[in-house]
Parts: sequence; structure tokens; C-alpha cells
Amino acid sequence: MEERRYYQKEIETMPVEELKKLQSEKLVKQVRHVYDNVPYYRALMEEKGVTPDDIRGIEDLHKLPFLTKADLRDAYPYGLLAKPLSECVRIQSTSGTTGRRVVAFYTQHDVDLWEDCCARAIVAAGGTNEDVCQVAYGYGLFTGGPGLNGGSHRVGCLTLPMSSGNTERQIQFMTDLSATILCCTPSYAAYIGETLKEKGMGPDDIPLKAGIFGAEPWTEEMRHNIEETLGIKAYDIYGLTETSGPGVSFECAEQTGMHINEDHFLAEIIDPDTGEVLPEGSKGELVFTALDKEAFPLLRYRTRDICVLTRKPCSCGRTHIKMSKPMGRSDDMMIIRGVNVFPSQIETVLLNEGYQPNYQIVVDRENNTDTFDVLVEMNPDQVIDTVRGVAALEKSLANAMKTMLGINPSVHLVAPKSITRSEGKAVRVIDKRKLV
Repeated sequence: MEERRYYQKEIETMPVEELKKLQSEKLVKQVRHVYDNVPYYRALMEEKGVTPDDIRGIEDLHKLPFLTKADLRDAYPYGLLAKPLSECVRIQSTSGTTGRRVVAFYTQHDVDLWEDCCARAIVAAGGTNEDVCQVAYGYGLFTGGPGLNGGSHRVGCLTLPMSSGNTERQIQFMTDLSATILCCTPSYAAYIGETLKEKGMGPDDIPLKAGIFGAEPWTEEMRHNIEETLGIKAYDIYGLTETSGPGVSFECAEQTGMHINEDHFLAEIIDPDTGEVLPEGSKGELVFTALDKEAFPLLRYRTRDICVLTRKPCSCGRTHIKMSKPMGRSDDMMIIRGVNVFPSQIETVLLNEGYQPNYQIVVDRENNTDTFDVLVEMNPDQVIDTVRGVAALEKSLANAMKTMLGINPSVHLVAPKSITRSEGKAVRVIDKRKLV
């Protein structure tokens, strides 16, 4: 039988009743911390008639108000900060629904806990201090690179901070430095596999044994394809900037869901329409409470991800609850090439550029890479005499959208009124990817 391996065994295998007791202790302390230091959330609690004295354990969690992406936008940049800036050592960021960034703050304590969570994921994938971990997630404000980089250090791996892109160099370092664990988006892992094929190389020509992939939806079919082309076992990882970044949950070798790091993140499933808390095993919207984040401690944050939670015993020995792969979202956000994209962002760009908000987004997946096309109706009074003139306008719009979104779409100007109108809600997004 394969040896069971953990980064923090005592915590990861803690009996469930002890784990719940720990969560209750942390929740009581965290609610007081937020109430005393975050006027924005204190006002939400007062509006609901709740005080910290009403929260005596996790059984009282449902009494607290929710936080949403809209709250983060309204409180930008410092409205949800619970520590003085002098005690904060880092920010990370992701795009918001109107182009305004979601900025998350970290104390050194927060960074340490985040890196521990990522270290748990690396060890669950078989990582040790004998491994070479190639981190090909983006670095900078995006949480992927910094999170897995720190987790790799915690485990003691030799860390290759490659960032994304420059695939030829990725493969060179992978082979020259004998990388054994690859961390990146699943679509980029697939692209590395395709590039290897083009170079006449295969799994036997690279030293990889495992991959930790997240930041975008991916199917079991894509997992198997990556495993075959790279000769590895592919593990899923989940996280969001608002709660720290990757490492909120991760797969073990059983791969029947992702273990949530419950000593740090308290998970609920709710009915997305009513907010009612649903029993274990129900499909609904995932809600997280950060139990010990100091600088940016979100309570009952609605992720909009739809999934299922289960405490079915796991053969790996970990006792922390598992979440399924997200089965979709309760809002209209798409994840394209690892980046959050909202139709409202496209609309904002079009209005700023003098166009009417008549558009359609078409997302597909070719060769394991997302394609991203935006059809935009020209204004009725717009006169363009040449193909070159149309191309110039398309390029200008694409550049404006890239500035807003962080990724480059293919923009296609089409004739006025050529996009099908709907009697009801406009069909803005056609997602042809088979992600579920």
C-alpha cells in the first residue's frame, strides 16, 4: 500500500468533531475581529440585528450576513481591510465585474497560512523536498504563481519560478533541471504536451511525475489527455483571490473531489436564490468564511460557484470535507484561459468606445486552449469603405478589451441588427466548451 503522506498530518487527519470545535473557536474570534475592525461589515451585521455575542460556534454561522462581489467592489480599495496598512506586506488582485480590481490584502501571517495550504496540495500530489517544482502559473498580481511558489518553498522543493509562456524555455528547463512537478493552468499543460509532440518528444523524454492544475474549468477527458501526453498524474486545485488564492482546496490521490482546508476555510452550500443553507450532499452555491485571515477576512463570501460537499471517508486518511469540481456558476462570469471575464466588462468597453451594447461572446476550446471571439454590431451610421478600415477598428476594440480583461479576444465587426434578438433576456454568451 502506498505510504500516506501529509504536510501537516495532525491537522489534515484531525477527527471531525475536533475539527468542528477548532472551527467554532476560530469563528467566534474572527467575527469579533471583523466587527471591531471593519465598519463596512459591522454595518451589515447591525442591519441584520446580529452582534458578535450572537455567534457562539459554527452552528450560528447562518445568522451572519453574506458578502458578495458587489460588496468588494463597493468597498474598494480599503473598505474591508481589518488591519492597519503598516501590518500588511502584500496585495494580490483579480479583475472585477466592471473593470475595477478586487484587491486582497495579506499580513505575513496570512501569507504563511496561504503557503501552508499550497504546500498541503503539493505533498498530496506526492511532492517532497527531493522534487523539482516548475511553477508555470502567472506571477505578479495573479495569485497562481506566488501561491504555488511559496508552497513549493515550504515543502522544500527546488522551485523553478518560470511564470507562464515561452514554452520552448519551459521544456528546456523541465528537461535540463529534471522538473518532477508542474504547476500551471490545465490548458497550458495541454499546450506543453502538444508542443512536445511537435518536437518529436513524448512522456519518456521528460522527468515529470505529477501536475497541479487549476484557475480554469477542465474536464475529466482533458485530465486523461494531459496525463497521457505528459506521462503524469494530474491533480486539481481550487482557490480564489478573495479568500487567499489557490490552495483553498486540493485533490489527493483518490481524486473524488478536493479536500477543503477546513481549519482555515469554513464552507457552506446555499440555495443561490433564497440564501437558505442546504444539507450536505446538496447541489448549490459555495460560500466561504475565512477563519483566520487577518488583513482581509471575508465572512460568508458567496463564490457563485455551484458544487456539492461531502464528508464521505477518503482512502487518503484526510478528514477535511471535499468539494466537487465546480459545475457552473450562479452568475454570468466565465473563466477563459484562467481569467475571470464578465459580459458587463465587454459592455463597458463598447459604450466607452462609442458602440451600442449589441454584442455576442462565443467561447470554444480548440486543441485544449480556449478561443474567445466577440461579435460586435457596427452602428447604423458607421461607414467603412475598406477591409483594412474594418480590421483597424476591430484591432482597436480588441486592444481596449484586452486592457479591461487582461486577455486578448478576437473581435469581429458585423452588420447592424445581424445578431439575433431575443424576446427575453439577451443571449450574450455562447459557450461551446463541454466543461461538465
